[in-house]
Amino acid sequence: MKHPLARRRPGARRRGLATTSAALLLASGTVALAQAQASAAAGCKVDYSTDDWGTGFTASVTVTNLGDAISGGWTLEWDFAGNQQVTSGWNGTFGQSGQHVTVTNPSWATTLPTNASVNPGFQGTYSGTNAAPTQFKLNGTVCDGSTDDPGNGDPGDGDRVDNPYAGVQQYVNPEWSAHAAAEPGGGAVADQPTGVWLDRIAAIEGVNGGMGLRDHLDEALEQGAGLVNLVVYDLPGRDCSALASNGELGPTELDKYKAQFVDPIAEILGDEKYADLRIAAVVEIDSLPNLITNAGDRPTATENCNVMKENGNYQKGIAYALQKLGALSNVYNYIDIGHHGWIGWDDNFSPTAQLLAQVADMSGSKGNVAGFITNTANYGALTEPYFTINDSVNGTSVRESDWVDWNRYVDEQSYAQAFRQELISQGFDSGIGMLIDTSRNGWGGSERPTGPGPTTDVNAYVDGGRTDRRIHLGNWCNQAGAGLGERPKAAPASGIDAYVWMKPPGESDGASEEIPNDEGKGFDRMCDPTYEGNPRNNNNMSGALPDAPLSGHWFSAQFQELLRNADPPVQ
Repeated sequence: MKHPLARRRPGARRRGLATTSAALLLASGTVALAQAQASAAAGCKVDYSTDDWGTGFTASVTVTNLGDAISGGWTLEWDFAGNQQVTSGWNGTFGQSGQHVTVTNPSWATTLPTNASVNPGFQGTYSGTNAAPTQFKLNGTVCDGSTDDPGNGDPGDGDRVDNPYAGVQQYVNPEWSAHAAAEPGGGAVADQPTGVWLDRIAAIEGVNGGMGLRDHLDEALEQGAGLVNLVVYDLPGRDCSALASNGELGPTELDKYKAQFVDPIAEILGDEKYADLRIAAVVEIDSLPNLITNAGDRPTATENCNVMKENGNYQKGIAYALQKLGALSNVYNYIDIGHHGWIGWDDNFSPTAQLLAQVADMSGSKGNVAGFITNTANYGALTEPYFTINDSVNGTSVRESDWVDWNRYVDEQSYAQAFRQELISQGFDSGIGMLIDTSRNGWGGSERPTGPGPTTDVNAYVDGGRTDRRIHLGNWCNQAGAGLGERPKAAPASGIDAYVWMKPPGESDGASEEIPNDEGKGFDRMCDPTYEGNPRNNNNMSGALPDAPLSGHWFSAQFQELLRNADPPVQ
């Protein structure tokens, strides 16, 4: 994943008691249907009550799980109708973005058995009217007091869910798992779900005796999984600004892409045998952002990207894939939005969202898109704990630091949440969700800062406190010092469908030297540890590990480093 050359710019006293109770059942007037779960019955109810004193209040939220037992964590979410703000909470971890509130389980209460209840509470402020929320969701399921049995409402029956990751077990790729388990200590993460990459036509049936798409889907059924992460990645003229991830199809081979790549994938996914499997399909990473940042009059423009911008085959190919896959009720399409160190600048942010909206419309409907993914196969920190974009040092904003370089964002989660709002303003449904690839953005180990940097100047402050230890945000290939990030998890934060490991940790980003191959993969100097850079990384060293194999091939040394530097640490 690349990023363009950034352009520098100049820079309580209780006065009375009122009690309300809003039990959000059918009798409350809430019109909503419980969402189906692919592998478990789901249902819930919520009792919400408040004690008010004019400008402040305390609230008790009792949520009861009416469906099958929940393990691995729960998330409750709702939207306030007014200007209520949560100021403190208990029996859960609270987060609020605008009117949207999320409560995730405390560390000591990750399970919620059938008919069991939890009782998070909070204190808040408001002005005007303190109306009760009209709808709550538990792990993506609307809490209306009913129970939805997957036998009567599974994806094969055409039912769609708000968050396909909620309440289901994700598929563990046994090929990746075997590689991980064979590494010292790798068994601790070998049971994690990772993306299945279809990066050439032959991968649909399986390459060199490996598993094909049907093999993976059959194995998912055997595992009892409810969701498969799938990367659809073989556009004509693929990844026009790099060589390590070039594809097999030339810039004009759109018809071949449709007939020999997308159509066979859609046919397999549409098999009734797999109707109960949710498919999270990440459609063509790296492509559309390249048309914004690496084409036209941009100083980082490449000849290949100009060709793709002129012939329109990125837009046409992705629109076709969205249309074909979006017609399947069990497929949830997610489009790539690069990452914060690529699209986070003002002159990239809105134009990228506008282009995504145009392509979704070309597919026939924005409804063909369930959400978007950031940081796929990249290394951007999930959150930066020791500084924010709003900080300043001695009157100088962190935006003016060399590292941030006038970007609007310092990490992936703030970028994803802000980009989601921009997409909604471009006409996408307000229910769209975001994925964040956390497979290699942990940045733990001995080099991880333990507090803010010194306040002598803004560069010392940012560089001393940032957890992302890359030499430059534009470095994307096999980065030295990286670690495994947050483990895959559904509904971890407001607007986020899941943290995912879409890029399987340990699979190379590209060869560190030229390796002849029949996979259409070239040699990109950004994967060479001796390379001194280009305008896309402000002519810094590449920061790549040595002795790397071709992209997608197993890179043992990288996996072992990811394991050592994991954050959270691997137990």
